[in-house]
Order: sequence, then structure tokens, then C-alpha cells
Amino acid sequence: MAPQRRALPRGPDSAGTGPGPGRGSRRHSSARKGRSQQDPRARWLKAAILLLLFLCAAAGGGLVVWSRVRTQDGIPEGAIPGDGIPEGAIPGDGIPEGGIPADGVTEVLAHRSDTLQDKFVEVPCSEDYESHKRFAGCTPRKCGRGVTDAVITREEAERIRRIAERGLSLGGSDGGASILDLHSGALSLGKHFVNLYRYFGDKIQDIFTEEDFALYRDVRQRIQQRIAQVFGISSSALYLTKPTFFSRMNSTGAKTTHDEYWHPHVDKVTYGSFDYTSLLYLSDYSKDFGGGRFVFMDADSNKTVEPRAGRVLFFTSGSENLHRVERVQWGTRFAITISFSCDPQHGIGDPGVTGHHP
Repeated sequence: MAPQRRALPRGPDSAGTGPGPGRGSRRHSSARKGRSQQDPRARWLKAAILLLLFLCAAAGGGLVVWSRVRTQDGIPEGAIPGDGIPEGAIPGDGIPEGGIPADGVTEVLAHRSDTLQDKFVEVPCSEDYESHKRFAGCTPRKCGRGVTDAVITREEAERIRRIAERGLSLGGSDGGASILDLHSGALSLGKHFVNLYRYFGDKIQDIFTEEDFALYRDVRQRIQQRIAQVFGISSSALYLTKPTFFSRMNSTGAKTTHDEYWHPHVDKVTYGSFDYTSLLYLSDYSKDFGGGRFVFMDADSNKTVEPRAGRVLFFTSGSENLHRVERVQWGTRFAITISFSCDPQHGIGDPGVTGHHP
């Protein structure tokens, strides 16, 4: 912010008392003489103030960028990638004035505008897996995170999203995060959860079709195969595990702890059964919603993934992939979390119109 211009010290005649009777012309002459003597200093001070205002205005130009409207790709209009401002940064999204990220987000792993065949970043495995039974040929020895736009098409993602919308229309959380689990039947309703299959009974067959579940199974199998291929394990060694669920997030304030999806966490620590986690995004960052990016919280810098309909993000579930989701600022974000375990005892079957199938 440019500093306020300070008033120059005023002479005796401007003290607010006014000239006394019979002394006006003498003081007026004295004042003219004083100003004449001080002209060089006054001109220097005026020039210095103008220079200071110019420099502040130039520096403030970086702040003006953040008050501008976001573009379709989520980059504030006027921001230049590589200009000290993270691409995809949104004002009020953890970025204070000046473009310095408060939470260290400095790198975008996948932009929404990218079309990625396969992108994989290997990271050292944590020790989380040592406290669980190991399964040869499956338990992660190679750890990391990958992103692909080549497994699920946008059209398939839109069809999957319609399944989520139909199911979530039956309930929904009072807060900003609603969950639908087609395996267990768990559905957010107000501040609680209900069992979708018990609550609605045979009416479920009017909401979901066998074609819906067939698409769900096909999508799950393709994601499972890609994870196995990238991590060099057999697809048959992976078991779908719970919870696997649709999520719908918006900017409504949290009403319960279930609505607070933005806290950093580790899937292996939170769920135990998870060895590999995947998310299929069903809506577009900066087009359907703002905020809501996925953030890997690394020691040196954070890495973000911008959701895109049909994009699959997958990663090993241990502490090597500590992560969080940014709060959604506007619009609605849809995704489905599909996770896998190496332990057959934690395996679940694909859902059908009557719920979980063993």
C-alpha cells in the first residue's frame, strides 16, 4: 500500500491563531522570505515523495494481480507463471497478498489444462508398512504418486458423476462434504449417515441400474490394472477395500467433524487397510469449482494436483504421501475414492443394486 502523503510543517501563520492586529503585512513578508529560502529543500522533499510513491506503486503492482478475476485455468488474470506466483493459485486460497504461499504450495504436479498420458513421481517409502503384515509381490517397495488422463474418458466420468448426483440427491450433509458409499450403503443425511439400501429399500432399483454398476466395476478394474502396472505388481494381488466412496464438496461451512475434509492425513494411518489409494475426478477445477485442489505435503515443498473430469490420481498410502484437500471456495467438486489393499481379509466385492457383494 502506498504511504499517505505527510503534510509539510506549517509556518507560524498557519498555527490556527491568525495574524494579530497591525502585524499582518510584516508576517506575510516574513513568510514569503522564509518560503523563498526553503524552496530548494521543499523541491527536494517533493521530488523524494513523488519517487517514493512511484516505487510503492510499482511494488504494489504485484498485489494488484491478486485482486483481479481468475481465468478459466484458475490463474489470476495478469499473473505470469514463473513470476514467483504459483500457477493455478487463487486469491483467498491459502495465498496471502504478495503471492507468497502460506502453506508452501510451490509446484503444480498436474494442471487442469494438461492432458497426461502418464506422469509418475517416485518417492522413498515410509516405515508405515512395517507395522502391518507384508504380502510379497504387493506390499509397496516402490512408492510414489501418479496422474493419468488416459484410463477413464471424460464421457465415462460424466456418466459416473450422474450416478453420484442421483445417489447424493437422496440425502446430503448439512455441511460442505457429502459421502455416498455404494458398497456399505452409507449416505450423508443432515449431520448423520443412513444406510441407503435399508432406508430406501426396493426404491433403489429406480435410482441405480445394473448398467450403472457395470460401469462402476469396469472403471474400478481399469484403475486397478493401471496401479498394478505402474508399481510392478500383479493386478490379482490387489483387493478393493473400504471405504470406497463418492464425495461431493462445496463451500458450505462444516457442521460436524465429518465435514472437515481439509486436514492433513495419511491414508495408511487413518484406515490401516489401505496400501494404494486412487481418486477419479468427476468435475473440473476452476470451471466447476474453485479451491479443492489435492496437495501432497512434502518436506521441501508441496505438490498440487488440479482435478479434471476423468483424471485419475493414484499413490501409495503411507506417510510418504501425506496430503490434504484445499477447502472448496465456490461451486461443487465431485470425485470418487477407490482404494486397494494387499490383505485379502480386507477385501470387499463390487456393489450391486442390493448393496455390498462379497
